[in-house]
Amino acid sequence: MPTQNSSDHGYLSLVLHAHLPYVRHPEYPRFLEEMWLFEAISETYLPFLRMCNRLKADAVPFRLTVSVSPTLSAMLTDPLLQTRYIEHLLRMIDLSDTEVRRTSGDADFEPLARMYAQMYRDCLHDFNEVYKRDITKGFRDLQKSGHLDLITTAATHCFLPLYEHYPKAIDVQINTAILSHGRTFGANPSGLWLPECGYFPGLERHLKRNGIEYFFTAAHAILFSRPRVPYGVYSPVSCPNGIHAFGRDVPSSHAVWSSEEGYPGDVSYRDFYRDIGFDLPLDYVRRWIHDGDIRIATGIKYYAITGAGGRKRPYRTDVAAKKVGEHAENFIYHRLKQVGKLRTLMDRPPIVVCPYDAELFGHWWFEGPLWLEAVLRGLVEHRSRLRLVTPKEYLEMYPENPRAVPSFSSWGNNGYAEVWLDASNDWIYPHVHKAIERMAELVERYPDEDGLKLRALNQAARELMLSQASDWPFIMKTGTTVPYATKRVKEHLANFATIYEGLRRNAVNTEWLTRMERKNNLFSDLDYRLFGDSQRASTRAIRVG
Repeated sequence: MPTQNSSDHGYLSLVLHAHLPYVRHPEYPRFLEEMWLFEAISETYLPFLRMCNRLKADAVPFRLTVSVSPTLSAMLTDPLLQTRYIEHLLRMIDLSDTEVRRTSGDADFEPLARMYAQMYRDCLHDFNEVYKRDITKGFRDLQKSGHLDLITTAATHCFLPLYEHYPKAIDVQINTAILSHGRTFGANPSGLWLPECGYFPGLERHLKRNGIEYFFTAAHAILFSRPRVPYGVYSPVSCPNGIHAFGRDVPSSHAVWSSEEGYPGDVSYRDFYRDIGFDLPLDYVRRWIHDGDIRIATGIKYYAITGAGGRKRPYRTDVAAKKVGEHAENFIYHRLKQVGKLRTLMDRPPIVVCPYDAELFGHWWFEGPLWLEAVLRGLVEHRSRLRLVTPKEYLEMYPENPRAVPSFSSWGNNGYAEVWLDASNDWIYPHVHKAIERMAELVERYPDEDGLKLRALNQAARELMLSQASDWPFIMKTGTTVPYATKRVKEHLANFATIYEGLRRNAVNTEWLTRMERKNNLFSDLDYRLFGDSQRASTRAIRVG
């Protein structure tokens, strides 16, 4: 247990949220959206584990909080996707080796081609030899060593405020997430990442029922809380039922999040959007793109951001590394200055909570893992003034905090729900809400089934939960892969309707159901009765240990 130290100036809590939508497609030999997972493993998750293990080997003290979504952990532990990731790595090694030959003798590009060739070989070695294809083992080991505090989020990353009037659906999302987390990581999560930091007053009651102790919100959830709290976001808020809310610090978030004013937009860093999949002739890249003629980002990028207008400069790893050091020092300097000022205004050391999407580090911001490592190493000499803690550790030191109810909020554009509910995606909710009502009807009609009906009812619950993922309305709002997101929502709702109608007719298609179970196979211990009011419903979240 951490000790409270009156001489501490302040605390820093770094929180990474790792999440991807469920993009498993066994019905195709190769599926484009599965690349989202493969890129994140190569560019974010494996580099993050390497960074943590370097720090651990050097005895650098660090504690990070990492939220791993149940959909992500389901994909990371799936044998089909593990095999497909190996195939992806072999393609990338082939491409990067070909690039080494093509760029031979080019002082700008050959070193970069060799960097990528080595990167993918390192990924192949770590994935096969170190983690035996299951990288959740790496997170479990760092949790056991005390370096990571692993928490969870809603099962399918559902934007919970839009289900306020369907409390059972919220309970199922949370309960299923806790079960999944315990099965994957062997320990109970003390905290929960609210998807998109989406909160509505009363949501804490669902967390309390499921044994959660704290959650994270956007800054204005705390600043507009009732009653007003004295410390703003620099102390957690204790809800009336004792669940704690940690508010996001705006300055530290902006420094890392903003692509224009934050560190990732620096002209020395690698340009995310300039990729050889679009730059080189189609005949050359055809073997490595999608279906031979659909240009995609391969992950091999040779240019620096450079700045607006003009030609892009070749990326220089030494220049970027120097900038990483400068930005790490800048981040620490401003956090020291921040807590030094706050300490004079508070009766306790402030806590600066910095939550980020994990995929920012490495995937979107190539130098992100190096920056994070530089920050963690740089904090060591400042431990007396700025101590790295997890929210769980802070609550052990300061269990009593200002009492208030946070306000409705999210960390999306304009701070509320417009990203997940506007003209581009509002059609989703009447259908999903109706499916929730029909799921409750099925529970009432079939309160204690086994055999084929049990399989059908549990699959209906899976399809319903997958239709609730916040990823689909987000994609529709941002206008990226809209046809795919639309298709996913409609398919899951159609699958649910097929099961519902089949059960009503007492005619479940066994062959079709088996295909759906093999395709959408997450949450193996899901209990459909959670959607009902029956006492038979197993509304338990198994507490490990």
